[in-house]
Amino acid sequence: MQIYQESRGELLRFLTARVGDRAEAEDLLHDLWLRIQSSDAGPIANGRSYLYRAAQNLVLDRARARQRRLVRETAWSGYGDDGATSEPADPRADIEAEIAAREDAAALAAALAKLPEKAGMVFRLHKIDGLPHAEIAARLGISRSGVEKHIATAMTHLRRALDGGTA
Repeated sequence: MQIYQESRGELLRFLTARVGDRAEAEDLLHDLWLRIQSSDAGPIANGRSYLYRAAQNLVLDRARARQRRLVRETAWSGYGDDGATSEPADPRADIEAEIAAREDAAALAAALAKLPEKAGMVFRLHKIDGLPHAEIAARLGISRSGVEKHIATAMTHLRRALDGGTA
């Protein structure tokens, strides 16, 4: 117990670093104290090492319990009362996400349509078709820096259009 009292601050920092939350680290430190109190272990050669190992084991136990709970909740939410898979709990969330994605796609398509002709062509060849700058330059008969300038122009127009401005 004396080693625990002397190492309490260090143990708290150790646990906070492991779990990323001071309140959870405090809970684990309390669990460690309870474990030490109820332990019937005989003489311990290195008490400090024992404390740190026990603290690390508590962190691992909590992580495993969290993982089991997540798996259990995921499995539970995916099944109806009859054991068959069911629809999501709130299908509106999926519908809203789909509508938002469609609106974003429509906004992007409209912004792409408003690009200057050459910038739009270079942008599509590079970003959509995946052609490298050198191949686009050779195909269109322009320099690589010209390709880069067209892409920069297109990106500026798209950014303005998608951020609510006009291209």
